[in-house]
Amino acid sequence: MKDFRIIAFTHRNTRLDDVGRFHLDPLNRHLTLSHLKKELGLDELLYLSTCNRVEFLFCSSEEITPEFSARFFHLFNSEWTNVEVQKAVDQALVFQGEDAIRHIFKVTSSLDSLVVGEREIISQVKDAYANSVKEAISGDSIRLLMRKVVETAKEIFTDTPIARNPVSVVSLAYRRLRGMNVKPDARFLIIGTGQTNTNMCKYLKKHGFRNFVLFNRSLKSAEILAKMLGGKPFPLSELENYQDGFDVLLTCTAAADHLISPALYQKLLNGETGKKIAIDLAIPYDIDPQVYKQFTVTPILVESLRQAADENLALRHEALQQCEDIIEKHIADFRLIYRQRQIEIAMREVPRKVKEIREHAMTNVFARDMESLDDDAREVVERMLTYLEKKYISVPMKLAREILLDQQG
Repeated sequence: MKDFRIIAFTHRNTRLDDVGRFHLDPLNRHLTLSHLKKELGLDELLYLSTCNRVEFLFCSSEEITPEFSARFFHLFNSEWTNVEVQKAVDQALVFQGEDAIRHIFKVTSSLDSLVVGEREIISQVKDAYANSVKEAISGDSIRLLMRKVVETAKEIFTDTPIARNPVSVVSLAYRRLRGMNVKPDARFLIIGTGQTNTNMCKYLKKHGFRNFVLFNRSLKSAEILAKMLGGKPFPLSELENYQDGFDVLLTCTAAADHLISPALYQKLLNGETGKKIAIDLAIPYDIDPQVYKQFTVTPILVESLRQAADENLALRHEALQQCEDIIEKHIADFRLIYRQRQIEIAMREVPRKVKEIREHAMTNVFARDMESLDDDAREVVERMLTYLEKKYISVPMKLAREILLDQQG
């Protein structure tokens, strides 16, 4: 377990617009992560990116030192200056060994979330792992860890009050919007149809809003959400040609930079001068901050939801200790599972070695003796050796497991 490592940027240590610096465009993610893994000699790697955190979970025998971190970020983004790399090194939260394991347990169980108790983080962690498998950058150790952290998170959400009256970034944003007395026929211009915006749209539809226009890089995804909402779907490439105006702009995409510039925002207004609402739930933000300075618009941003999130944490404070106790129990379980797996890996060569010894004995050491046997006797010898071979393979593993269980007890 000592080889697990995490480099993290979260709402706890980094401004959310700075967290966006570590966001990877899905189109370039595989290339960047594979390059990192290869050049740093990492055994395994998993990349987690949400609206308020980016985390790199990896396995390596090399300690995370300032020098290692500097190499890491130079490889992560070769265009960064030394100043930008040093800023990343200074901002990073670093976890090593069992501390890294404990951290990812807390993250997946939502104890480290901006909004403690939101369930969406489980899906985000599972998706991050699925991507790492698809991109062939994770392996057996991360597989075992992910299985255990998801199991633990599900137990916490089921058996503790941490998720009672669940709150999420999306629900906090909707509450803020609801307090602005937006009319049911307000025109919603929605950019991005990923999970965050889909969840927000479910709130909007549930509470009677009915006027939606959707833009997305994939038209098919826009059409699916538009059908649910009774809205109109368009490809993102047509956004600059949109001329029907809006009352509320809702955006959350995976764009690596600002998607809505002041010039594009002015086009979208189409001459309208009334006050608008902009809900930007993306990291990095989709809307250029200059928009808020140049136009009459009320923003709802992830950063502005911190106070509500802090109140949420206070309400769930009593449940935190119960959750942490569950996590410690599962870490102890994982410690045993991980050790057993390391023994299995170390002993992979045993079956091959035993077979080699058997073959050498029959074809060299006892070759003449075998030739002198009749068919029935030779068959008995073969069966006896096969039986002994299986036993010799299983006994060391069984003894090792018993030793581990005794140590655990």
